[in-house]
Amino acid sequence: MAMVNFIVERILYIRNRHLLLLDIILLPLAAYLAFVLRLDAFDLGAYWPAYVAFTLIAIVLFIVVFRWAGVYSRYWRYASIEELLLLTGAVTIGAILTAVVAFAFAQFSPDRFSFPRSVPIIFLTLALGATAVPRLLVRILSGPPFIASKQARPKHVLIAGAGDAGQMLAREIRRNPGSGMQVVGFVDDDPDKQGLSISGVPIFGGRADIPDLVERLEVQEVIIAMPSVPGKAVREIVEICKDAGVPARILPGLSEMLTSEVNLRQLRPVDINDLLRREPIKTDLGAVQELIRGKSVLITGAGGSIGSEICRQAFKANPDKLILLGHGENSIFEIQNELRGEFEDIEAFRKKIIPVIADVRDSARLRQVFDAHQPDIVFHAAAHKHVPLMEANPLDALTNNILGSYFLLETSLAHGVEHFVLISTDKAVNPANIMGVTKRTAELLVLNAAKRSGKSYVAVRFGNVLGSRGSVVPFFKKQIEAGGPVTVTDQRVTRYFMTIPEAVQLVLQAATMGTPGDLFMLEMGEPVKIVDLARDLIRLSGLTPDEDIEIKFVGLRPGEKLTEELYQNHEDHTPTAHEKILRVTTPTPPPEQLYQGVQEIYDATREGELAQALAIIAALVPEYRSPEGVEPANLAAPPRGNGDKPASPIPLHARWY
Repeated sequence: MAMVNFIVERILYIRNRHLLLLDIILLPLAAYLAFVLRLDAFDLGAYWPAYVAFTLIAIVLFIVVFRWAGVYSRYWRYASIEELLLLTGAVTIGAILTAVVAFAFAQFSPDRFSFPRSVPIIFLTLALGATAVPRLLVRILSGPPFIASKQARPKHVLIAGAGDAGQMLAREIRRNPGSGMQVVGFVDDDPDKQGLSISGVPIFGGRADIPDLVERLEVQEVIIAMPSVPGKAVREIVEICKDAGVPARILPGLSEMLTSEVNLRQLRPVDINDLLRREPIKTDLGAVQELIRGKSVLITGAGGSIGSEICRQAFKANPDKLILLGHGENSIFEIQNELRGEFEDIEAFRKKIIPVIADVRDSARLRQVFDAHQPDIVFHAAAHKHVPLMEANPLDALTNNILGSYFLLETSLAHGVEHFVLISTDKAVNPANIMGVTKRTAELLVLNAAKRSGKSYVAVRFGNVLGSRGSVVPFFKKQIEAGGPVTVTDQRVTRYFMTIPEAVQLVLQAATMGTPGDLFMLEMGEPVKIVDLARDLIRLSGLTPDEDIEIKFVGLRPGEKLTEELYQNHEDHTPTAHEKILRVTTPTPPPEQLYQGVQEIYDATREGELAQALAIIAALVPEYRSPEGVEPANLAAPPRGNGDKPASPIPLHARWY
């Protein structure tokens, strides 16, 4: 056995330089056998000179053709049908050229160098074998079945999904014996695939057959390799695996996969994103790249969940500069450091990725940033978003979400920014809390700025995003890790959810479609009951709801609704060219009323007059469910001031704090 392993290891050590040497040795042998088979004699007699000339011509031309075709640049240990076709084509071209040149050469001395016309045809077949066998031997011996391993028996895995992803995954496992896995079969619900095999691995049946296969084949793990199936199918397979007593892992959905290639590093445990997965988004990447390529792009809130994903996806479109603006230095450092890994040249990185620590409420600082970097496109993701926290800190929500948006918009207009995209929320619809009403006011400011400038300034609304900082999923996970209980506000509460990559893909797509003053709403699918989300997370942790982990209902928090809405009663929505993006038509207050209101909010918040600020907000956003005792202010009256002195406009380069 030791000798077998030694021989196998030597063969696997073969590289392209060794294969070149083998070609030089084996091609003359193939040529000799071609003459022998044609003449039916080992002694070539008068044909020896012709054989020598034919062989020399073949060696030279085959090496030239192989180098031209890239045969010597392939990694044959991981060869596939593509490499086999490449080799076949290169051998065919080499044999044809050899025949043409050899016949032409024979014309100079027919007595010495002529040879039978059938020799090149026989040589073609033999040359293919002589060049293919060493390479295929390297490929075949790379597989786990041919190596006597000292390790324990590999783990038996069953792949759910016999499509492209499943086939690539099986190939990757076979190429990597160190993974400790062996594919023993596939399951696929397509009846046309059942009973067939892929690279010798059978497709046994559908997902319902998993329990029987687990027992019969001693399956130790099921891998779900179906990136495009909806979350309902993933949920069913996970439940079947749990009942069968076998763990499940999964390849990520299409929205998470940067390329169409599959590798073992992508395998991960099933998480809540997979159970809620929707149909993959069809994104017009060309339009997104055309919008961003070569432009200076500024992203506020660049260290946040949505902002950092905008950074990642915008970076792929090759902007001239990516300006990462945020108030928290740690989060900006993290996304900057992540993007640093895409660069080999530190100077190129410093020129392209610009970290900026700034507060959007500081208009003078914003002017400095815009003067220095001249952004063409602004994505405004900076916001205070936590509903109960903003109910407890309303002044900060007002200044950050409204005044910060106002300062950013005015600075963008003053510097000729062509595209501005506000990240809004479904909580801006019939707002019942400070966070929602401040985001609704920011929407109104964007729409008004678009009307004033005629530029593509738009707002995009969507619901909750899974896994964002402070959202319900990380909160539930921490409670589960602590042993419970998992606290849910009300068993009737529902929310709309999207994954972060999905939301950002649609935001970028909406940016390419925007005309001045557009308000977009992303198609959110069906609302999800929060209590069901909690139960799913408990099960994914390998525990049983209400047995291992208690679910406790604690009542709605200040500012929360049982259900979120996507549109207000007085808003119209129409489809766009993208099936998952809707255009919303919404009424806006007169510009003079809106800006008078913003100026009064500026004054009221600086003086700490919360009741006055809320009264102004209630006048700007009539659908706001303002706190008891707060009456809408009369914005038609002269602006509020000290005594008889009217309030002055917000200074051009002011800051709130």
